[in-house]
Amino acid sequence: MDIEFNKNEDINKRLVYEVATKLKKIYLGGGEKAAAKQKEKGKMLARERVAYLIDKDKPWLEIGAFVGEGLYAEHGGCPSGGVICGIGYVSGRQCVIVANDATVKAGAWFPITAKKNLRAQEISMENKLPIIYLVDSAGVYLPLQDEIFPDKEHFGRIFRNNAIMSGMGIVQISAIMGSCVAGGAYLPIMSDEAMIVEGTGSVFLAGSYLVKSAIGEDIDNESLGGAKMHCEISGVTDYKQPNDQACLDSIKNIFSKIGDYNKAGFDRIKPTQPKLDPKDIYGILPDTRDKPYDMRDIILRLLDDSEFEEYKTDYGQSIICGLGRVDGWAVGIVANQRKVVKSGKKEMQFGGVIYSDSADKATRFIMNCNQKKIPLVFLQDVTGFMVGSRSEQGGIIKDGAKMVNAVANSVVPKFTIVIGNSYGAGNYAMCGKAYDPRLIYAWPSAKIAVMGGSQAAKTLLQIQAAGLKAKGEEIITPEREAELLKEISDRYDAQTTPYYAAARLWVDGIIDPLETRKVISMGIEAANHAPIEKAFNVGIIQT
Repeated sequence: MDIEFNKNEDINKRLVYEVATKLKKIYLGGGEKAAAKQKEKGKMLARERVAYLIDKDKPWLEIGAFVGEGLYAEHGGCPSGGVICGIGYVSGRQCVIVANDATVKAGAWFPITAKKNLRAQEISMENKLPIIYLVDSAGVYLPLQDEIFPDKEHFGRIFRNNAIMSGMGIVQISAIMGSCVAGGAYLPIMSDEAMIVEGTGSVFLAGSYLVKSAIGEDIDNESLGGAKMHCEISGVTDYKQPNDQACLDSIKNIFSKIGDYNKAGFDRIKPTQPKLDPKDIYGILPDTRDKPYDMRDIILRLLDDSEFEEYKTDYGQSIICGLGRVDGWAVGIVANQRKVVKSGKKEMQFGGVIYSDSADKATRFIMNCNQKKIPLVFLQDVTGFMVGSRSEQGGIIKDGAKMVNAVANSVVPKFTIVIGNSYGAGNYAMCGKAYDPRLIYAWPSAKIAVMGGSQAAKTLLQIQAAGLKAKGEEIITPEREAELLKEISDRYDAQTTPYYAAARLWVDGIIDPLETRKVISMGIEAANHAPIEKAFNVGIIQT
């Protein structure tokens, strides 16, 4: 091992440790005092409920753990968006799980909570996965009601999705394990089946205080919407359980009897581990985002047996395409190359830039994978498309448009891992969030922005300088210019971190590179629940 490898290894392991440290704090939810109050009521905490429900011998893939990080500080914060979401297994069946965290503002819905719930439902719908809701929520967080209530992608969309999912034949089971108020009452009742926990579970359109003020009726919450009333009188709920454990056991029992599903038919053989040690990734990936490395070294440590059937190896070399397997599943890899390549006496560093020939190669490969029904995996470390007169005259816009068109119209499932840079139109062409990857995760080394930090800072500085000049305040000293540049760079850099992206659900999470195979494998298994019903058609593309 050389010094550079060891340096990279130290940096990347430190980044992974930082992720783990932040997650430990996030997993505490609303804190120890709030947790103690839930325990006093005889309730399990949200993460305890999920852990009890899922199969212990199967993997769990959390979605949106960092959601809300750094947001809503003036409201006391919203760890994980106040809701735990993920893909797991219950009685051997893969499913989506959504669990309100009552330690965070009594499980109230912040704007980001709605976005995260909608993402969970989107994953369920795309993959036709059963979904379980563990409901324990005080409803909309009123101080921010204008940001969560009326718009298309707000609170009401969740109930709309309940109805659409029911029509699609997607199994939805809800457990009312705490408060379930107002509009939030519709979610469990619009599920296929709803169960309720005695003593702690309640569901009603208006609580006792609101009923008193609205119509003058004096009634307690248990009589108004508790387990006994809804299971014996209204018939709103289907099962009554004495405690959280019994409620979760009932869900397990129901899931154990669900019939098999129609499969998409993606190819899978017996899984094998990579021959090359995946831990080497820590030493291969450079300590900064501007240094070159060979993406093939990463790919070979992600694929079974480290076997990679590369497509058009010597053509369009700034993008690597090829076939391999991840945990037994056949995949098509589309990855950016950052290597310094020698061609005769010339040396070229690709630096993650997409050239015309690379875009053409990737487009053809994506089309081939759609033809063969092979899921696509995009490994992003992209700084954008090549610019300049030569590239423009060579038709880079046209070739880039072809690639974007192929990505957008792909019918096979797509999975995106942001390894390094994810800048500008390169983010789009390499299947960024806007292009519907079934799952999109970032490594701790990821950077997501419209352009690189230094270029953006210099551009913003020019704009700011022009504004100052218009006011008669010219930047006259190099010291003042350096001060402004640093100020702009620091602000911009803070917005490009994977944490900033994950907090806003631009990515589904931040993972240790060693978890990449799990993400891809579980994602394809989920996608295999949804047969492809649409023919691949890229529409009109200029040739």
